[in-house]
Amino acid sequence: MDIVLYLADEYVLDNVWAHLVPPHGSVMPSSSRFQQLSSNFTTIASSPQSAWPRDYFFRQILSLSVITLIGIHLLYFVFAGLSYKFIFNHDMMRHPRFLQNQIKLEIQTSLKAFPMMTLLTLPWFQAEVMGYSRLYDNVDQYGWTYLVLSVPFFLLFTDYAIYWVHRILHHPSIYKTFHKPHHKWIIPTPFASHAFHPVDGYLQSVPYHLFIFLFPLHRYLYLGLFVFVNFWSILIHDSDMITGHPLESVINGPAHHTLHHLYFTVNYGQYFTWADRVGGSYRQPESSLDPLLEVKKAS
Repeated sequence: MDIVLYLADEYVLDNVWAHLVPPHGSVMPSSSRFQQLSSNFTTIASSPQSAWPRDYFFRQILSLSVITLIGIHLLYFVFAGLSYKFIFNHDMMRHPRFLQNQIKLEIQTSLKAFPMMTLLTLPWFQAEVMGYSRLYDNVDQYGWTYLVLSVPFFLLFTDYAIYWVHRILHHPSIYKTFHKPHHKWIIPTPFASHAFHPVDGYLQSVPYHLFIFLFPLHRYLYLGLFVFVNFWSILIHDSDMITGHPLESVINGPAHHTLHHLYFTVNYGQYFTWADRVGGSYRQPESSLDPLLEVKKAS
């Protein structure tokens, strides 16, 4: 997020803040920590001054809030919209358990959740911007081997952590309050990918933020992975039950997650099947379980 905030400041927000809070006499000094972090990037142009410099806490919080809200809305509508148009089988909307006005309800639930999810996530982004994470810029610092291996490491770490967060959310003591709203969508569309109770959505995102405070990760690689995980969350909610592909026993894809929405207590994983296998919650996708069969039967 520090990259995104820097670019937003450089191209847009410096002008916005200079207009909203113009300098009056002296400008607040920048902290040494922020100067050190900013030195990692190349200044693109001379920036207009504001009484609130880039490292002013209140300015950062407000900027991060706006950037996060814009970003999550763009990711959601662009990726979910494309998945809905080109991947989602629209015949599934005739399934007996597909709700009336479901797509509208999925979008409304997502939009209601975004502000609170953003508020809960801000401390992670703020700590990252202030330089407390273990993100790094120079590949030579850890080498190319670590850079390459950090991708599967990130996916395995977050997959296993999300598996347990997800499974705990199914515990009867908290399921009804926090996770049941997401299981309202028995036959989900890509727009259901972010249709959570905000606490549910936030808790399942914590492993992504936690990783960079525990382990080194290249700054630009993290940004790419963060976009990817949002794309993956959308992809696995397309109710697809295509089975028999070579990676079916390894990758937790749309077919696996479709079974999770149908049967609730199977396939909690995010990317891989190994955690479900170890935890005894794995269910193999089979063509006989395809919800499209009920659509054809009802036709």
